[in-house]
Amino acid sequence: MRPIHHPPTTPPLAPAGMTIDAAQREMRTAFLGGFGGQFVAGLIWLVAAALGSWFAPIYGMAALFFGSMAIFPLTQFVVRLLGRPGAVSPTNGLWALGAQTAFTVPPSFLLVGAATLYQMHWFFPAAMIVVGVHYLPFITLYGMRMFGALAIVLVVAGAGLGLYGPPLFSLGGWVTGAVLLGFAFLGRHFVLQEERQG
Repeated sequence: MRPIHHPPTTPPLAPAGMTIDAAQREMRTAFLGGFGGQFVAGLIWLVAAALGSWFAPIYGMAALFFGSMAIFPLTQFVVRLLGRPGAVSPTNGLWALGAQTAFTVPPSFLLVGAATLYQMHWFFPAAMIVVGVHYLPFITLYGMRMFGALAIVLVVAGAGLGLYGPPLFSLGGWVTGAVLLGFAFLGRHFVLQEERQG
């Protein structure tokens, strides 16, 4: 007696999610092209640089480290103040990438601390390299090549200041704060222009 062969069953398809382009567009719209995050981060770097210059380096280090932990809630406050949702739909798979990218920075500060133990004025340049590298996935997260330029500027400037710059503790903090604020408004400009064009 011949065995009966049943046709293979096909598993049900998962609910259709967004295309990458649509997910990136939603991220750009929800967070205004990264404006809130860069704006908040830029202010934190400037505050840290000021404390390191006007008081003592340890205050600048503490301000940058602990202030960075507040970037996400402060970003939420800023973007919602500007009328943006600060969140994306559950089908947007890029949300997880943003969270994973953010969590790469705190552990990397162990390397920043090691560099600082060797040379005190390497604190900000080392942090510039760490933060610059962490912006690379933002190219995919937002679909904006602008973040590649931001990453290059911070990494090259951090390495340059660390190796060849004057031994001024807060110089890298001032530079990074200005760069982040500049890119914040650049990202905002790109998104508003995109929205005007429909």
